[in-house]
Amino acid sequence: MRFFYFFLIFSIGFTGFSQSKEDSAKAMVQAFFKAFHEQDSVKLKTYAFEDVQLKSIAKNAKGKMVINTDSYEEFVKSMTTIPAEVDFEERLGLLEVQTDGYLANVWVPYEFYLNGELSHCGVNNFQLIYTDKAWKIISIVDTRKKQACQD
Repeated sequence: MRFFYFFLIFSIGFTGFSQSKEDSAKAMVQAFFKAFHEQDSVKLKTYAFEDVQLKSIAKNAKGKMVINTDSYEEFVKSMTTIPAEVDFEERLGLLEVQTDGYLANVWVPYEFYLNGELSHCGVNNFQLIYTDKAWKIISIVDTRKKQACQD
């Protein structure tokens, strides 16, 4: 009987300290952006699942909505080619996370600054899959607006 109580208390202790799936999904996206700002291609590659695509939704010069698609590999490669004298920063808003077992959706507004000037803003939407006790990116869709970011 003492073993049972010990096991129960031991289990409750670990449950209280374990990170929820929502928290771990949020932490993974935050780690992604840390690696993004550090231009760390090795870390960025570890966050991806198979065949990740990035899609950006924006208005073209004629005001028509368009979707641009890029591979995650091209994105990672492009990060390594940004010159050191170019200062970029993606400032994140509040991350909202929804999970359902092995699927998570992370929604985060952002403002993107290039050399200290606001370049564009929008929302990043990460779709994640939970595998091998870690979240991996299966898709990223973002919106890009040049006008005021309160729209």
